[in-house]
Amino acid sequence: MYKKFSVLIILALLVSFARAQELQARISVLSDKISTHTDKKVFRTLQAALINFVNNRKWTNDVYQPNEKINCNFLINLDQDMGDNVYKATVTVQAARTAYNTSYESPLVNFQDADVAFRYIEFQPIDFNENRVQGSDPVSANLTATLAYYIYIILGMDYDSYSLRGGDAFFQKAWNIVVNAPEGRDISGWKQFDGIRNRYFLAENINNSRFALMHDAMYAYYRDGLDKFSANEDEARNGILNCLNFLNTINTQNPNSILIQFFFQGKSTELVKMFSKASPDVKKRAKDLLLKLDITNANAYKELK
Repeated sequence: MYKKFSVLIILALLVSFARAQELQARISVLSDKISTHTDKKVFRTLQAALINFVNNRKWTNDVYQPNEKINCNFLINLDQDMGDNVYKATVTVQAARTAYNTSYESPLVNFQDADVAFRYIEFQPIDFNENRVQGSDPVSANLTATLAYYIYIILGMDYDSYSLRGGDAFFQKAWNIVVNAPEGRDISGWKQFDGIRNRYFLAENINNSRFALMHDAMYAYYRDGLDKFSANEDEARNGILNCLNFLNTINTQNPNSILIQFFFQGKSTELVKMFSKASPDVKKRAKDLLLKLDITNANAYKELK
């Protein structure tokens, strides 16, 4: 009897693991800027629906163990009530990747998208169909299309960090959303003419052969760098330097690419710590490259003396 009970427990656990989704997402909908005359319960309902949508949907064909889930955050800050249940929001997307043999989480994605307009009526279905991205109402579909887009970007970056070009299939899915994105007067960020640092260019660049070295850079940073840091700091720093050299080549050939900015957001503190105890030669090489590639955080890198 005990053996049968044990077998049942094991089978239940296996089924649970097999169904485990890929993401451990925290989602917040902030409505401080919306009029107090609006019933804020609507946004709590939206938040709960989005948490269910992101965390309970199967985004890949792979089986994830519970401890393998990708930690990520989506902060949806409602900036404006545009009328007719349409809201304009700024969406902040963050994801982390755990360094091998440690509990340390390295920033993988840290990006802010200020061009997300969507319609939401309380209790409306929250869903996404890859084959019909625009849905029946493009403005209503725009929020889930945007979230699905960034989820595929996160998955692509995560898979790239473990296997060279391992994220290609997910980057292609993100591009498919761009190509078939919702269209409307209030919708922006999906088109080439909507700006130079938007969803269009991020997906276009990461799928473009001109930026192929970005995949090498991701692999070098995480597998050849971060994952080796606890065992061999000098070897890990060499891996990070290789990453910076790849990024420098990309930047030289394609100045002002969104990919370079996208890569460095959230990483300056981590990079300073990793090179702070390096040899003078390695520290100087890293500092010179970082000052050139990540101008926004130049003051942080000047600490590398």
